Amino acid sequence: MQPLAAIDSVHPTTPDGRYFVVKGQLWRCSNPSLSEEVRQRLVNELMAARREVKAAKASADSDALKAARAGVHQAKVALGERGDVWWTDGARDFNRCKVENTPYAQWYVGSEAQRSAK
Repeated sequence: MQPLAAIDSVHPTTPDGRYFVVKGQLWRCSNPSLSEEVRQRLVNELMAARREVKAAKASADSDALKAARAGVHQAKVALGERGDVWWTDGARDFNRCKVENTPYAQWYVGSEAQRSAK
């Protein structure tokens, strides 16, 4: 399965499919070995937890906010976006790093030039 971010030309995906880039920062993609059914269920859980975060903030309920944020984290770990990496080659995780400070820097400069030329 192709990472969702690969479809989004605004947020390019690294050639290895591990990260997508937003405002020059790498964000880990979901585990591509998840079935579409499982991935969609987890995305639904993530979005529900995010709505719970919003509601908890609006009600100023700190206990509900803590629980909702835990739900967001749990869904992201299950998706492979946080926690242990889903690849097995021993490569370092660059999640949340500035792309310019990673081995993806040269690729990103080239991909930015290609997008600018379009």
